[in-house]
Amino acid sequence: MRQARNSAAFWIATGRCRGHEVVRRRGFVAVDGDERAGLRVLIQECGLEPGELAELSELVLHAPGPVVVEDPFSSTDLGHLGMRDWQMPVMLRPPGPVGGPALDAVRVRRPEDLQAAERIVIEGFELDGFEPYRPGELFPAALIEQPGVEVFVALRDGVPAGACVRVVDDGVGSHYWVGTSPAFRSRGVGRAVMLGALADLADLPFTLTASKLGRPLYESLGYVAAAPSTWWASVPVR
Repeated sequence: MRQARNSAAFWIATGRCRGHEVVRRRGFVAVDGDERAGLRVLIQECGLEPGELAELSELVLHAPGPVVVEDPFSSTDLGHLGMRDWQMPVMLRPPGPVGGPALDAVRVRRPEDLQAAERIVIEGFELDGFEPYRPGELFPAALIEQPGVEVFVALRDGVPAGACVRVVDDGVGSHYWVGTSPAFRSRGVGRAVMLGALADLADLPFTLTASKLGRPLYESLGYVAAAPSTWWASVPVR
């Protein structure tokens, strides 16, 4: 539930900054974007009402671009929509101290630093749908002005090498888009940007959804698997 609510807050903020339609229902939140950003759906309850499922299905079928649906409850079957599905763990980090990062990790304040973070995430996650690159499309300039939303960048030898988004909503923090530039992988960059984003809010519980590759890093930072989250997508998602 904590992850569901936090991810909804993040995507609502992102959608509004992009100028995309935000659909809010009891059981789900949807951000209906364009042909590049696509449709993002966040399931908010353990099970949808028939009308909600029908509306969600219509949104998916008429989406102008790629579709991603996140169900942290693993309770909604979308197999009738022809999408592939897989599971990743929702992880929880209870409040507690963290160490200092070995590299500089800074909160993004300037447009050029936000663009650097944006490029890192696009390259690190191989978001081909956002190529050719258009500044501000993934991370609009207004995103870092939204309450509770912060973007962090880790520097190696003064060069932006890793990035992540931190969202705090209703007393719970969460991380999104934890990525490393391909040229700097396996050099402690991911750990540094995570530690930088945790340092000043170590007294809060944090959640995230972990990929198989990212899970060992998160476990080393005190995260534990809480529940399986089911994801559905119309195209391969990394």
